Amino acid sequence: MNIKSLIAKPAGVAFAAALAVGLPAAALIAPATPVFAQAGQLDSAVAALRGISTMRADFTQTDRKGQSIGGVMTLKRPGKIRFEYEKGVPLLVVSNGKSLTLVDYEVNQVQRWPISNSPLGALLDPNRDVKKYGKLMPTSNPNVMSVEVRDPKRPEFGVITLVFTKNSSAPGGWQLTNWVALDAQNNRTTVRLRNQRYGVSVSDSAFTYKDPRRSGRRTR
Repeated sequence: MNIKSLIAKPAGVAFAAALAVGLPAAALIAPATPVFAQAGQLDSAVAALRGISTMRADFTQTDRKGQSIGGVMTLKRPGKIRFEYEKGVPLLVVSNGKSLTLVDYEVNQVQRWPISNSPLGALLDPNRDVKKYGKLMPTSNPNVMSVEVRDPKRPEFGVITLVFTKNSSAPGGWQLTNWVALDAQNNRTTVRLRNQRYGVSVSDSAFTYKDPRRSGRRTR
């Protein structure tokens, strides 16, 4: 696959931004009819996410056309996350716990959103987002749990569906394996995780970035 064509403007930034922040979701069509999750089931999802103090995992991000790019995701409680894309992709998505930032080093551009406006809030603040806005989605496998998170009063904040599989070695006994974000045109972005490592040493400096608009300056 030609990485340059994949990240050609404006498609490349839109591809990364789909992971970072949802667009208006009024036209979304759910893949299945959701049912309200029982409290215990949502508690399992929250426990699985809140049980992660730090995690590093390889990720593959795929759009609805099947185009994929990969990289490494780093997560640290509370509220910090970093998506470092593979070599040749001049994009970075990072959260310092307060805001989510998309950095495009090719055109020296920085975009920020409040974490509360992003579907990734379900990962970064699971007690608030998963517990308040989560619905259990039906699955055919008892070892798979799927939770859709959306705020019906704020559709512009987007939708994220988190998928967990039972894994006794993962925090809370459930391992986050992938999630799906949808935009207003029902465009789907899927992020799959593999090689999850928990409890790794992660410095807070991992959630800073070099601001391309200010040469040499790192920003939180």
